[in-house]
Amino acid sequence: MNAERRQGLIFGCVACLAAAASGALGRFPPQLELIVLAALILVLGVPHGAMDTLFAQRLYGLKTAWDWTRFTVGYLTLAGLVVAAWVWAPTGFLVGFLLISAAHFSGDPAEGTPWVSRILYGGAVLVLPAARHQVEMSGLFGQLVGPEAAGAIMPVLGWLVWPWALGLLVAIGERIGRDRLTAFEFATVGILAFVSPPLVAFTLFFCGMHGARHILRAFRYSGRDSWRFLGWVALLPMVGVGLASAATWVFLKDTPLDARVLQIVFVGLAALTVPHMVLVERVRLMGWIRPPAA
Repeated sequence: MNAERRQGLIFGCVACLAAAASGALGRFPPQLELIVLAALILVLGVPHGAMDTLFAQRLYGLKTAWDWTRFTVGYLTLAGLVVAAWVWAPTGFLVGFLLISAAHFSGDPAEGTPWVSRILYGGAVLVLPAARHQVEMSGLFGQLVGPEAAGAIMPVLGWLVWPWALGLLVAIGERIGRDRLTAFEFATVGILAFVSPPLVAFTLFFCGMHGARHILRAFRYSGRDSWRFLGWVALLPMVGVGLASAATWVFLKDTPLDARVLQIVFVGLAALTVPHMVLVERVRLMGWIRPPAA
């Protein structure tokens, strides 16, 4: 069993424990829960995207300062367009964020997983919470993009819940005979998303499954023997994310605390996901194999 498979097994066990705890234990105060989960996303989830420079250097042969400048400008331009969509077209932003996230998360499962099953898996953590936590999700979306946009999206998620759950069950059944560990991952993601509060489910999935698996694949892609290399690769981008988050915190000083935290975390995630996908999806389609050095 390789590292990615062990990671999937560990995540699945933790997800089951979290789902059980969600049913047996009470909730933290909402604001404290939000701040803690947002901090976990920034500290444990975002670093996987900070490794994009590793992929960019290999894919585009970046060597000179001018090469890196052009790449950085292009990356930040794509991110800026997403932020502009949040400002000027919040409903479109939310729809795009959900669709892009589902597509991106669909890259997690092992090779050989059918694409329909991948989409059902990728969207589970976004759709299934609406079965039991629709009011809470509506409130979170309202703070993120405004009540009008949230009101337009939540009924659609409500309609999708049960067909999506049924589709996920079919995908689990299809995988059981071919890849039991992937079926286990599908099942535990579904249980976590269905039972746990939306932010708890998303945070655990984003950090413990998606981010962790990406880091393992990035390490394999790097061809290095030491994890220290990945730490150095991620350092400068993470400093940039930290500075941008701090600046945005000051810029949104008149926004209520809960909404400010949600907007910084999730608008930031959406903005970074678009250029991140441009790089990572190309690498994924290549089988996470490094191209020859230019």
